[in-house]
Amino acid sequence: MKKLKSLFLEAKELMRSVPSLVVASFLLSLIGMNLLANKSINLPLDFMALDAGILFSWVCFLSMDVTIRRFGLRAANILTVIGLLFNLFLALIFFLAAIIPGVWGESFVPGSEDIINNALNGTFRGTWYVLLGSSAAFLVSALTNNFLNFGLGKVFRGEGKGSFYARSLISTFVGQFVDNLVFALIVSLHFFGWTITQCFVCALTGAVVELLFEAIFSPIGYRVVKKWEKEGVGEGYLKLIRSKKEEPIHENIDNGNE
Repeated sequence: MKKLKSLFLEAKELMRSVPSLVVASFLLSLIGMNLLANKSINLPLDFMALDAGILFSWVCFLSMDVTIRRFGLRAANILTVIGLLFNLFLALIFFLAAIIPGVWGESFVPGSEDIINNALNGTFRGTWYVLLGSSAAFLVSALTNNFLNFGLGKVFRGEGKGSFYARSLISTFVGQFVDNLVFALIVSLHFFGWTITQCFVCALTGAVVELLFEAIFSPIGYRVVKKWEKEGVGEGYLKLIRSKKEEPIHENIDNGNE
């Protein structure tokens, strides 16, 4: 019970320390991924498969990258669990909204009202296997990204900007591949009729697209972290961690000080 209380207090301090814009972007990206995952993207080859959730997923991984760099692995994992709980809560809200009797504005098409209304309800309500698959995929991929990013920090330590980019790109590529593959194997393979080949190609395709997004936006993430360090953002959480006599997790991103 004492450890649980300590963890709760740590999570509470973390939420105070991580800038609200990063937390909001992270949580909203989870919602966006789940909603857009319902739309598949038409690709020129039959064995390829990709969904529109890729448009949001890079925000999630970049949020984790900057959190790890400033606050450490433990903080990123706590934020991951909070994100998962938030995602499940929103899924419940969407489910309730979908089963409440009513009519969607977009369904007012003569002769197709019921079809469109039911389709929209189904999109927001989702199904148990989609929720299970997305939750499992997010948890596994986020933890994979976090641990890999942190571990790469030991390898690329002292390289400043290059270290940040290398850690972000590699961990994001692997994390996105894991995310797509876990979801495809749990959901798409058994319920959408995908083949094993499509599952792996989808995972690889999504990872490549995610890598491109990460390459474009990582410089922004680097500047954000550098600004945090200059302004002392998150010192409350960092002091709490140091007071527990844990290994220091704050990393100075300036090349000359690493």
